This record gives sequence, C-alpha cells and structure tokens, in this order.
Amino acid sequence: MGRKVMARSLGALRRVWDTGIGKRLRSRGRDRGMTTSEYAVGTIAACAFAAVLYKVVTSGAVLSALQSLIKDALDAKF
Repeated sequence: MGRKVMARSLGALRRVWDTGIGKRLRSRGRDRGMTTSEYAVGTIAACAFAAVLYKVVTSGAVLSALQSLIKDALDAKF
C-alpha cells in the first residue's frame, strides 16, 4: 500500500515539475539579454548609487579625512 501511494505522489510531483517550475527553469537559458525596462531600472539604480557615493565623498568628515591623509603623505620624511 505504501509503495502505491509513494508512486502516485512521485508521479504527481513529476507532472507539477514538468508543467510549472521545470518548464520555467528550462526556458531561462533562452533569455539573451536585458529588456528595456531592466536597462531603465539598472540605470536608475546606478545613478542613485552614484548620487549617494557623491554625497558621502563630499561630506565634511570624509573631506577632512582625505585632506589629513594627503597632508600626512606629503609631510612624510624619507
């Protein structure tokens, strides 16, 4: 009795896999690039990251740390 139930369960699982998840995973290899919307989202994310990075680098604390680093490097004795 247990083997029949197991066989039915495996058969049902195989059918679900072939019609759902498995089919989607197999079709993933056919995607050859980003769509226009993906480019747009990627561009917006890159611009947002650049804006945040600019704000961080031009903040007072970072500027003073960079100036201190450069001053110490120039004042180094050889």
